[in-house]
Amino acid sequence: MTTILVLDQSAHGLPADEYADALRERLPDATVRLPETTDEAVELAADAPIITGSSLPDEVLDAADELRLFACAAAGYDHLPLDELEARGVTVTNASGVHGPNIAEHVVGWLLMFARRLDEGIRRQRRREWRSFQAFGELQGSTVAVVGLGAIGQAVAERLDAFGVTTVGVRHTPEKGGPTDEVVGFDEIESAATDADYLVLACPLTETTRGLVDRDALNALPSHAVLVNVARGGVVDTDALVAALRRNDLRGAGLDVTDPEPLPTDHPLWEFENVLITPHVAGYTPHYWTRLADILAENVERIEADGSYEGLKNQVLP
Repeated sequence: MTTILVLDQSAHGLPADEYADALRERLPDATVRLPETTDEAVELAADAPIITGSSLPDEVLDAADELRLFACAAAGYDHLPLDELEARGVTVTNASGVHGPNIAEHVVGWLLMFARRLDEGIRRQRRREWRSFQAFGELQGSTVAVVGLGAIGQAVAERLDAFGVTTVGVRHTPEKGGPTDEVVGFDEIESAATDADYLVLACPLTETTRGLVDRDALNALPSHAVLVNVARGGVVDTDALVAALRRNDLRGAGLDVTDPEPLPTDHPLWEFENVLITPHVAGYTPHYWTRLADILAENVERIEADGSYEGLKNQVLP
């Protein structure tokens, strides 16, 4: 009988007890434990082969003598003690794919807002001003470059297909292809930007993607283009973005992530009427824990079937 230790760490404001309940429902024969204190977590970690949470405190890891799998409850995992986990032969999985539908909807919402100028309608409503205005145009027939074709980028591209949009995928390994009409490498981002009406960033922050959208990439975009960032703030050179907006070299930007973050109240990005900002909330979904429980339950069933902790879904280590 498998024992799973669920660390008491919320995600997007959703309590971890919902995660534990979802696991119990999917794995009725497993023992799912949810400690209420750090001391209790340390005690229960001693004989838990599977631990899951968004982070792994040192004291819990030190006590986890039987640990075989850490199921990270976040898509990003660079904050974990990967060297220590690798040295101990612990398999690590992440939450890739959990955010796909909700973040893709966030992106499509922004694209429609910019295309139909719904933000202007909101401003006129606030002023109780019944005065017509023209939309920029239609989303149909536009070209959207999607940087990053992981679960989120793929979900964006798949939803845009219904709008009659031409999509260009930009990814680290273009030979893998994707659901977009065309796929190019990161080294071709400027050429992809040249024909883009919208540039959507949905890639992880790595040494390769940090500052990927720099002054040259922004200059390559047409002046009517819109930048949408649901990746990480560091993918964009913020100073270059501010400069491009001040020169009216961009129609606008939709930013769920920024650099720095949180965005200081005196930051110039707040000043632009054509910049839409949400405080890193695109990842929220009420289905977060149930989707994550589906992934872990599938992996537990694989482990119980063949006794191996290799070849698991969303495995990132080793």
